[in-house]
Amino acid sequence: MTVQSDLKKAIASAQSAKGTYLMNAESTEDQSAKDRYQQMASDIEKHLEYLNSRLQYLSSSYGQSYE
Repeated sequence: MTVQSDLKKAIASAQSAKGTYLMNAESTEDQSAKDRYQQMASDIEKHLEYLNSRLQYLSSSYGQSYE
């Protein structure tokens, strides 16, 4: 398995977690919980930005099969 493949899996997992946090934020009436879920989604977005930039770097620097 390549580093790029691992990164793609991490990105997919982070996107799924972000979606779950946002769904939970929408479905709760507890404002404190809603705020926390939204903060967690925001934190995951920062992780996604890094992971995507790392994947882009590896793809452009090493091609499709960097390990």
